Amino acid sequence: MIEKFLDYLRYERNRSELTVISYEKSLRDFESYFKNRDSQLSWESVDSDIIRDWMESMMDKGDMATTVNRCLSAVRSFFRFALSRGLVKQDPSHVVKGPKKQKPLPHFVRENEMDRLIDMKENWGTEYKDVRARTIIILLYNTGIRLAELVGLNSHDVDFGSCQLKVTGKRNKQRVIPFGDEVKTTLSDYISLRNREVGGETEPLFTSEDGRRITRGQVEVLVKKGLSLVTTQKKRSPHVLRHSFATAMLNNGAGLESVRKLLGHESVATTEIYTHTTFEQLKKTYKDAHPRA
Repeated sequence: MIEKFLDYLRYERNRSELTVISYEKSLRDFESYFKNRDSQLSWESVDSDIIRDWMESMMDKGDMATTVNRCLSAVRSFFRFALSRGLVKQDPSHVVKGPKKQKPLPHFVRENEMDRLIDMKENWGTEYKDVRARTIIILLYNTGIRLAELVGLNSHDVDFGSCQLKVTGKRNKQRVIPFGDEVKTTLSDYISLRNREVGGETEPLFTSEDGRRITRGQVEVLVKKGLSLVTTQKKRSPHVLRHSFATAMLNNGAGLESVRKLLGHESVATTEIYTHTTFEQLKKTYKDAHPRA
């Protein structure tokens, strides 16, 4: 049944492979849990109490509420699918509530710190890996695209004439993001160097020295290394640059709906968390500036 569900996600719902892998892990973990508890149990016979006990066991191991809710969501989706296809007679998951989770404010790097990172020449060398690292950081900060979206970019996705970037986001939904002169110049210089380095044009926009598409892990390492030059905060990931983009946009007058479209959020409610971040920034500015604050 799990394999049928995974095929449904891939081919009917057009979910990304990362999403499919995440759902499969959650379902396999739950199946292993109830089988170890009682070998006679099956997907047709588990009840809501078994699901609650599984969630409790995860929290006992130290899993955060976010993780537990994500796993519960996978089980709910599976049962909805199985019920609709007649694979089970009941859905025990629909009455189960997930643990409440706190919504921490997004981590972001301040504008002056990003300016210092990007503009100081001593931060960057002239070798291919250095130019590529600076270009990636500039692109992430200037467009707010996700890590997977950046890794998946191809050379033909960049339109230098109209200064637009075609991005393929979650569920293979595409959106077009404008970029400015800094990105245009930086990307153009990078591509020229890349073509000399690998001996010609490549389909992937960002590549290793041998011309193969850059990996998520490589991007994570170079971003962490770059952000370490200007911030000591614990989180120094590509997603922090996405948060930094959204925060900078809202701090400088961009509308919430515009930022939502640029980020590729389904709902403006997802984007609204950044308004809390900018309010925290506003409070700090007030306390620093007002003599009686």
